[in-house]
This record gives sequence, structure tokens and C-alpha cells, in this order.
Amino acid sequence: MRVMHVMGGGDVGGAKTHIMNMVTGLAERNEVMLLSFRAGPFADEARERGIDVRVIERHNPFRAARAMRELVDEFQPDIIHCHGGRANLMGAMVRRSRRIPVLTTVHSDYKLDYLGNPFKQHTFGAANAVALRFLDFYQPVADRMARTLITRGFDPERIVKIYNGMDFKRPEGEFDRAAYLKQTFGAEIEDGDVLCGIAARLTAVKDIATTVRGFAAALAEAPRLRLFIAGDGEDLDMLKKLCAQLGVTERVTFCGWVSPVEPFFRAMDINLLSSVSETFPYSILEGVCAGCATICSDVGGMPELIDTGENGYIFPVGDAAQLGKYMARLASDGGLRRRFSEALYEKASREFSRENMCRRQEANYRHLLARFHRPRDERESIVICGAYGRGNAGDDAILEAIVQEMRALAPDRTICVMSRRPKETRLVYRTGAIYTFNVFSVLRRFRRAALYINGGGSLMQDVTSTRSLWYYCYTLRAAKRHGCKVMMYGCGIGPINRAGNRRMAARVIDGSVDRITLRDDNSRSELTRMGVTRPDIRVSADPTIILDPAPREIVSLAMEQSGIDPDGAYIGFGLRNWKGLEAALPEIAAAANYAYEKHGLTPVFVPIEFPNDLMPAERVGALLSCPWHAVRTRLPIETTIGILARMKTVVGIRLHALMFSAGRGVPVVGMSYDIKVDGFLKYIGSRTCLQLRSVKADALCRLIDECVSGALDGEVSRMADMLREREHENSRGAALLLGVAPEEEGTCS
Repeated sequence: MRVMHVMGGGDVGGAKTHIMNMVTGLAERNEVMLLSFRAGPFADEARERGIDVRVIERHNPFRAARAMRELVDEFQPDIIHCHGGRANLMGAMVRRSRRIPVLTTVHSDYKLDYLGNPFKQHTFGAANAVALRFLDFYQPVADRMARTLITRGFDPERIVKIYNGMDFKRPEGEFDRAAYLKQTFGAEIEDGDVLCGIAARLTAVKDIATTVRGFAAALAEAPRLRLFIAGDGEDLDMLKKLCAQLGVTERVTFCGWVSPVEPFFRAMDINLLSSVSETFPYSILEGVCAGCATICSDVGGMPELIDTGENGYIFPVGDAAQLGKYMARLASDGGLRRRFSEALYEKASREFSRENMCRRQEANYRHLLARFHRPRDERESIVICGAYGRGNAGDDAILEAIVQEMRALAPDRTICVMSRRPKETRLVYRTGAIYTFNVFSVLRRFRRAALYINGGGSLMQDVTSTRSLWYYCYTLRAAKRHGCKVMMYGCGIGPINRAGNRRMAARVIDGSVDRITLRDDNSRSELTRMGVTRPDIRVSADPTIILDPAPREIVSLAMEQSGIDPDGAYIGFGLRNWKGLEAALPEIAAAANYAYEKHGLTPVFVPIEFPNDLMPAERVGALLSCPWHAVRTRLPIETTIGILARMKTVVGIRLHALMFSAGRGVPVVGMSYDIKVDGFLKYIGSRTCLQLRSVKADALCRLIDECVSGALDGEVSRMADMLREREHENSRGAALLLGVAPEEEGTCS
């Protein structure tokens, strides 16, 4: 692969380290040219490392672009990779006349790059903001920056992530930190001092003032703390005055610009970051490599590196009080500092090495080249329709699962979701999205789509609305008429009660759908009764079964934020408002009290549709005599699944409360309000089901006893494995329609 990297040439700090690590790593397996618009140390160092470096020193952007085009014609790169505002502007100008994809790595928030300098912000910053809109692809250095780009209108399908990486080699040999600090900075330390260091430009975006305030607060509890600030910038005088005002001048050392930075971090016990905006700062990785414990602000990709309380601490941006508490805690516990240091080094060296970064970069190049060179008239996209964008965790989980499976199946295809909240859908799922009922946009998408997925849930029913049934049937027919392959994906069927609706739905499904996968046997029987015979019909499982819970520490943190002890014993409840609930409320409350008194299980109410499901939870809670908890914030799907997986048993009206739990091997007790709940519990062979309209506390208590006893554990575990295996029928069907799997024998089961 031939790659031209383009940079301004004055890059410093993390951006400089990232580019240097990237080009040297890629040059080992690819042909790489580095184009700089400034001569100097960066270009010289790259040459010393064996990189083909070209320098264009033109102040006139049009002349610089002409010179760059000449180099492009000479080198013939497969892709042009830009770094920084000047490079982005040149890349945008060259892109107009050369059919070569232009990618930019977004190293920082371009709106904050010149924070504190209005002139540069409204000139260089504005030019960069405009140039970014004319590039082909974007590569943020952290997921949070990807979200920022999407909220500003950048196409999520043109965004790929990268993470900073480096060679994690622990420094070797003896190191006298007292001598280093005295010789280099004139600072004398004493035995027992705990040294905190921060290496950053002294500018507004780095918010060093929060570090100083946090240090002053920590010093009251931990008087052996020292603070070393490495860097220079326009905030220097302000920071020195702040130190004087807080009375910490004697314990703070301003080191100026430090190079090399390795011995600085080697001398520190704690590495700090207090920025208001970052992507994936190298100063943190360098501190990890040197053996520092880490405290950083909640910016960029830091939550993907640091698991708070496990291998470091993350504090809210600008929260000096919380920073001070963490500094004091680490200052007083040398064992905790060592544990954090070792745990973070193990994770960082495993997941954020230079080799991993370069492999990910090459994979990104291949992915983007395939996208860029796809024939313009090729049907390539996948359109997904469902009850999405309404705040229901069950429907959101279905979409998450389908998107996950489609990306694994056909990673080079674009995905567009029909959603009630397209902006939110683009942000959460990183897909294209259009408003569900914008018919003109839907039809335009069908013209370019290879596959239309009517996805998950019970869309084919007329209990909640006849209009929605007619609309979903219209989309099936329209997709087929526009040349799409059409699939109904892991869905439920019915109830469709009106005779006219049944005839219409049967006619449309028979004439427009190529393949149907169903989540239960009842749905298969319903299609048979409707007379649907032409599509290839398979019984599978709900797509959400494939979703894994969030990591344990993330789930524990979410539980703590809801006031729930992660190590407690609980019975979960997944309730919803429905006819018959009023009479059932006292019975549910009596069963919850029984579970607490008999088995020591504290009730936890987990909403699936937020915030609607909190109302029945509060009403049951008001009737309880035992302690209880409710999750009162909308959580990511994986976190909700993780919380339900912590329950000893789950009592549910909500279908997906039962599905999420059963899929993780948790025994469930269903209170059925709809045939879809009956169908699921029958499908998994469960006998722990009651009808909502006739729920009684005695019957509920008996079923809870059976679930808690452990007698069902083996059966529930086998059932969970069965569901995950059967769910693969969904993606196999899509693979056949997309032509990426061999044809199967047989037509139905």
C-alpha cells in the first residue's frame, strides 16, 4: 500500500508522537511518504528514521497545493492521510482534482485548538473547520471525538476510529530521581515526598488551574505532596499567581518545556491530566510506561483506557475537589499506587501498543479504500426498519444486535436505519439514519439498497395500531418494487385481529418477502394460519440474544450510581403499564416482600422503556415494607443486560426483561400480557409463567422459590446456549440474500 502522510510540520506533543509512531510503524510494511509544510526538527527526525520526507515551504496556499499535486502525481498514493489544519486545507484543495481518498486524523477538537487566542481561532481555526467538510473520511483518536463529529453533522459512515499507541518498554537501569530533579529543575525533595506531575501546554484547553486547585485541596490532607508542572504557554503567569493565592508556591515547581519527557515521568509517583478536551493523550501513555499511577479528567478516550477504581481514577472536567480527593488518597497509600500502575501498564501494553495501532490503521485504510472505490451504480447499502428511536431498550437492543451482525457479515456496506430520532440513532449506532415516516427519503434509500430488513420485534400486529401495520407492509412492497432483497429478521408475528388486516398482511408478505426468521414457534403457526407460504421461513431467536453485558466494572459503577451495592443479592423486576396491572400491583408487592424475607433478595426495578417503566416500579415500591431500588437513569443496553445478569431471578412483564435475563442464564418468571410473552416462554420450554390478569402472590412466590432453589439452573443454562445457537439463523439468512454465503438445501423449517 502506498500512503502519503501530510502534516503542517510544527506539530508538538501528542500529535507529533502519534504521527512519528504511525509513519515509522507503517513504513515497515508499506511505502510511505511524509509531506511537511515546514522544515525543522520533525522532518529531520523522520529522515533519520528512514522515512521518505518531502518539504514544501510555500506561504501561498495555492502554490503549496500545486506543489503537493506534483508530488501526488509522482508518488501515486493509494490514500492521502492528513494531520492538522494546514494539512487538511491542502488535502481539501488537492482532492478536487485527484481521485484519491483523503483521510484526516482528528487529533483534537478543532473548535478548541486555539482556545484563548481569538485571532487564530477565527482564522486558522475557521479555515480548518471549513476544510474538514471537504474531505472523504475522518479518523478521530478516541470514541468521544467520534461522537463530537457526529453531533456536528459529519456522516458516521465516513468515520473510523484509531487509538494512540506506543512501544511499552519499562525504563531500565538505576535512576536517582532526587538528583535528576535538582540538576534539571533546581528542585530539592525529601524522603517520603509523593510527587505529582503534569506535562502539558500551559493553555486554557489544558486547564492546569484545576490541577493547582486540586493539589491545594489535597495538600491539606497529604502534606508530603509535591507538584511538578512541565510545559510552557500563555497561562504561566496566571498559574504562578494562583499558586501564590492558594499558598502552595513552595510545593509547586514550574519546569518549563521538558524534553525528553521519559525521565520526568520516571521521577513522578502520580501522573495528572486536567484538560477540558483531549482525544487520547500520549502524556498519559508515557506516564503509564514510566510506572506512574494515573488521575485524569473525563475526556477523550480516557474511559476506554482507565477503569476508575481498578487501575486509576477519572474525575469530572473542572472538578478540583474530586481531583484533590483522589490525589490525597493515592498520596497516603503507596500500595494502591503500585497496584494501579501495574494494572494500567498491563492493559495499556496489551491494547494500545504501537503494533496494534498500525494494524488498526492498515485495516482502516483497506476498509476506506473499498468504500471509496465501490462502483457508483452498485446496490451496496442495507436499510433497517423497526420501532427504533422511541427510547425502548428492547427495540434499541434489537437494532444494536442487527447492526452488529450486519457489520460482521458485510463490513464494507453502509447501513441506514429508519428511526423516529435519526440524529440520536446516528450518534448511538454510527449508521446513517432517516426519519421513519419520511417516505421520499425512504424510497431514495431503497434505490441504492441491496437488502431491506424489516427488523425484529412484533411489527406485524394491529393491537397497538392498524396504521403502523399498513405502513410496514407498504415498506415491504416498496422495497421489493425498487429491487431490494427483503427479509423479516428475527421477528414476532401477531396478533393481527382484523380480518382485512390479516388478508392484506398475508398478501404483502407472500408477494414481497424473500426470507423470514422468527423468534418463536407461535409466530410460525400464525403465518401458517394466515396462509403465508412463498417466503423461506425459519425459526431462529430474538437478535438481542447475541448481545453481551458491559464489562463487570462498568456494570458495578452503574449500580453504585443508582444506590445499589454491586455485591448484594437481588431479585429483578421488569414491569410495564398494561391492562390488568392495577389489580396485580399488590400481588407483585407481596411476592417482592416474600423474596426479601424468605431468600434475602432485595427488589430491583429495571426499566426497559425509559422513563415509562418507572411509574409501575414506583407504585409497587410504595407498597413494599422491605428495602428496594430502581434504576432511574437511561443506561446503555449492555449495561442494562449486565444489571439483569446480576439478579438471582427476574420477574417480568416486559418481554425483553425476560429475554435479556434468560439469554444470560438467569431464571425468569413471566407475567404475560400478550402472546409474544407466551410464545417466548413456551419456545424456551419455561413453565414459570402466569397470566397478568390473574396474577396471585401465592403462585408468584412458588415460582420464585423454584427459580431461587437452583433446580432450574442447568435447564436455564442449556436454554441460553440453545437460543444463542438458533439466533445465528438470522445472520445466515441475510448472508444468503447478500450473496456472501452458499445456498442452502430446503426451504422451510
